[in-house]
Amino acid sequence: MESLYLLIPLSVLISVGIGLVFWWFIRSGQSDDLEGPGWSILHDDDSGSPNTPDKSRTMEKNPD
Repeated sequence: MESLYLLIPLSVLISVGIGLVFWWFIRSGQSDDLEGPGWSILHDDDSGSPNTPDKSRTMEKNPD
């Protein structure tokens, strides 16, 4: 019985904490667009990327 005096207020505090985290999550816009970042990867334009190899080097013929 004495453990209930500790467990009930502790469970109320944990529930309030979870509620506050959920409220912050919704208010800060964390769940606004869940699909947009996935689609932006598919529609990414890499035409100006500095990591792409230069075409003039790949088209050179071997002098041997």
